[in-house]
Amino acid sequence: MLLAVIGMAVVCMFVGSSDMTFPEALDALLLHGTPAHERIIWRIRIPRVLAAIIAGTGLSVSGLIMQTTLNNSMASPSTLGVSNAAVFGANLSIIAFAGGFLSTGSNLQNYTVGANPYSTSLMAFFFSTASILLILGLCKIKAFSPGVVVLAGIAVGSVWTAATTILQFYATDVGLSAAVVWSFGDLSRATYKTVGIMFTVVLLGTIFFQILSWRFNALLSGDAAARSMGVPVDRLRFYSMLLASVITAVCVSFLGIIGFVGIICPHVTKKLLGQDHRFAIPMSALCGSLLLLTADTLSRSIGNGSALPVGAITSLLGAPFFVAIIFSGKEKH
Repeated sequence: MLLAVIGMAVVCMFVGSSDMTFPEALDALLLHGTPAHERIIWRIRIPRVLAAIIAGTGLSVSGLIMQTTLNNSMASPSTLGVSNAAVFGANLSIIAFAGGFLSTGSNLQNYTVGANPYSTSLMAFFFSTASILLILGLCKIKAFSPGVVVLAGIAVGSVWTAATTILQFYATDVGLSAAVVWSFGDLSRATYKTVGIMFTVVLLGTIFFQILSWRFNALLSGDAAARSMGVPVDRLRFYSMLLASVITAVCVSFLGIIGFVGIICPHVTKKLLGQDHRFAIPMSALCGSLLLLTADTLSRSIGNGSALPVGAITSLLGAPFFVAIIFSGKEKH
């Protein structure tokens, strides 16, 4: 799987919407090409490849941990409404604050001058984190059970969606267009700075999950069995869900909505290696990276001169897989 990820990363680096040939791309990679080609390789494609690897790892590992802690094969990073909250935060920033559309109207030039992508990402992350803390707080008040977490996530996510719809209703045409475009999962907005932030959060989170892998294995036997082995189940579930959601929030705030990675890859991993988290966590990370690299390569290959949003490709791949999971689950019963 590691060799497959490396191979696909190389392919992804040399495939794009420009007319650059393979020898020209190789020369640009070795800093012997034209300035334009070197800029495409080093400023656009390499950050894009790194973002695909890191975001794929983060979303996939987060999905695996959520499925284990919630004991729900349908759980994913969007279960707690993280994506819904991020979309609302980004819309609020673009429509009201960063772009200033409430005052600039439909003048596109005003948007390009006033918009601040880091402000948008910060607002998306802030609301995602606030949503996570709200849901986990509600679950603490009631009873921190997997079913309560899922129901609370659905309810709070619906509130964020409704708030986003109201905000977009009052936006101008340019503001609405910019907000909708942000929601597309797009790796082209990745920079070395954003890649560095995502790498730090995803790496620390994955290491934390890997260290506690035996506790997740114990959790597979049920809460009572895990407690008998000395595992603090409620505390483990709380902090694992919080960290997995923060990883998702960081990736979503910089790249937009990339769906189904957190559902597809954990299931593939379990089919290949089983439930042992000592191996499932690194395997899931590699599988997520491979999926997102493949989706990004496809998005730039079939875009007819422009790259399609990678979130659309992962959704097209993930929807049939999601249906297959539903029918296979019914067959088991």
